[in-house]
Amino acid sequence: MTEKIPHRNHSPYGWWIASYIERPVWDDDPNPSPNSRTDAWENTIILKAPDRDAAYEKVLQLAQSSSTFQDEKGKRTGHWVVDGLTSLLPIYGELEDGTEILWEEYKNRTVRKIRSWVREKHELEVFDDTPAIGDSNEP
Repeated sequence: MTEKIPHRNHSPYGWWIASYIERPVWDDDPNPSPNSRTDAWENTIILKAPDRDAAYEKVLQLAQSSSTFQDEKGKRTGHWVVDGLTSLLPIYGELEDGTEILWEEYKNRTVRKIRSWVREKHELEVFDDTPAIGDSNEP
């Protein structure tokens, strides 16, 4: 007999939001020490799947399809390693403008603390036009 899956873990429209961690690994050093320092990215994606198990498998499949890279001189090559998922959540509504896809509940916080999280428009990430390494001027 299978256990009943709680309503909160179903996606009525088959949409899911997932996050996973990936990091670069050089081909000439494929097994770095767990204490080695490196950069990592947490990527968040939206996907369609009939249930949570299918969503989990699909995230792993999509994440593994990452590309290879090389250093600026083209002498060293590497690939992306996906360490695994950090989150998998159902989206409860059909996707359209304004559909809530994530929420977080904060309990017993002061109004001052809650207001401190709010940013002015110019402080939002999308309005930071400071050049970053690797940026080009093309859209």
